[in-house]
Amino acid sequence: MSDEVESETEIPEQVQIRRNKRQAILDSGAQAYPVSLPITASIAQLRAEHGHLDAEAATGITVGIAGRVIFSRNTGKLAFATLSAGGGETIQAMVSLGQVGEQSLSEWKALVDLGDQVFVSGEVITSKRGELSVFVDSWSMASKSLRPLPVAHKEMNEESRVRQRYVDLIMRPEAQVMARTRVKTVSALRTSLSNREYLEIETPMLQTQPGGATARPFITHSNAFGIDLYLRIAPELFLKRAVVGGLDRVFEINRNFRNEGADSTHSPEFAMLEFYQAFADYQDMATITRELIQEAAQTVAGSLTVTHFDGSEHDLSGVWPQIDLYESLSHAVNQEVTPETSRVILEELCSSVDIKFAPSWVNGKLVEELFEHYIIPTFTGPTFVMHFPVDTSPLTRDHRSRAGVVEKWDLYVDGFELATGYSELVDPVIQRERLVEQASLGAQGDKEAMPLDEDFLRALEHGMPPSGGVGLGVDRLLMALTGQGIRETVLFPLVKPERDK
Repeated sequence: MSDEVESETEIPEQVQIRRNKRQAILDSGAQAYPVSLPITASIAQLRAEHGHLDAEAATGITVGIAGRVIFSRNTGKLAFATLSAGGGETIQAMVSLGQVGEQSLSEWKALVDLGDQVFVSGEVITSKRGELSVFVDSWSMASKSLRPLPVAHKEMNEESRVRQRYVDLIMRPEAQVMARTRVKTVSALRTSLSNREYLEIETPMLQTQPGGATARPFITHSNAFGIDLYLRIAPELFLKRAVVGGLDRVFEINRNFRNEGADSTHSPEFAMLEFYQAFADYQDMATITRELIQEAAQTVAGSLTVTHFDGSEHDLSGVWPQIDLYESLSHAVNQEVTPETSRVILEELCSSVDIKFAPSWVNGKLVEELFEHYIIPTFTGPTFVMHFPVDTSPLTRDHRSRAGVVEKWDLYVDGFELATGYSELVDPVIQRERLVEQASLGAQGDKEAMPLDEDFLRALEHGMPPSGGVGLGVDRLLMALTGQGIRETVLFPLVKPERDK
């Protein structure tokens, strides 16, 4: 179907039938989309208060509730409908001839379709089969659905679920669970950081120049200022400005935008937690990161062993192992690889396992590609990878005792990078040298290189305390807790426009 508005001749038959029913409701003097309804209880509330009743019980309690019709069965003098609430709770509505009268029952049968939102008022009872029900005295349309729901026994494919998440949320309890799990997870992160006396702040989404990561930015334009602006690729440089200003523990949970590829673990728009702590280093930040993830798991799953959607269990308890990047790679390739290993040898190692590389890549990039090829597939649980090359880590402090590497780690869970942390580079002179090198790479065509940010350097020149920092992908944390891909953990992920078929 085209992106353009449907013409009257293109309207599907089922939609037209429902439009006619909408018009019939209006012609009768009723409303198809009333502004308010006399609701006195929720379906969840009724379940909590009366879900224990035996079969054929009568409470004498009259309520007014609303819900979406997800099942309907009409007999001669009685109509049954299952109504669903936003949280996935259901209740049965029983519309009988003797209770509502012939006209009202006939209108129910003629006008109510699957997917409609309806309001019913009546006594709370249980049916002969023990189903909690409302024995309807009166009903009205709450919102007429003009499009039919998918067939219940035929699952929506992933593409349809992503494009029409609103339908996915109606049809699949798992989609509702994921949305609520995400809220719980983010809330747990905020609580954990607040308990550690971190201050949540906001930094700009629109920036005059991108920074804080090696990534290709999205570019937009400000008519008011007459300049190009960039959607931020990371909040890092502004959070560090806050630390310079004396906000010793800060964090932000918000969106980042990177004009890069999209796959099962990458999205151009994604949620990121970044937090910084003065007078901490990369080992301190590794400990805090592990604790945050474990506390989130405990909140969401009630255990440090999480169960994925496929039924597999994953243990997040204990202290997670740390492995050295260069040492583990050396063992894997059966020869010593160090920061001093020549370009020729690194290229030979890459070529031997068909790793494609560009001549413009720095040596550290080759080392990291080799590591991803050889080591990441061997991980069996959460693992911190320690001590990355200097030339791929322009914002990170040099290791205090080892040449050629920085005090940085990447945390891998379930085979993907979940977080990265490091001892921050706070020396403004060295930081300037690093950013000048990045600018040089940018001039040579590296679209992911960082530009020289003079205001950030000016902030560092006012004195930033020794600090540790972490960036943790919120979407990926949901992946680690649930086993779902990133397009399932994001409620409304970016998708290409639909095209004419």
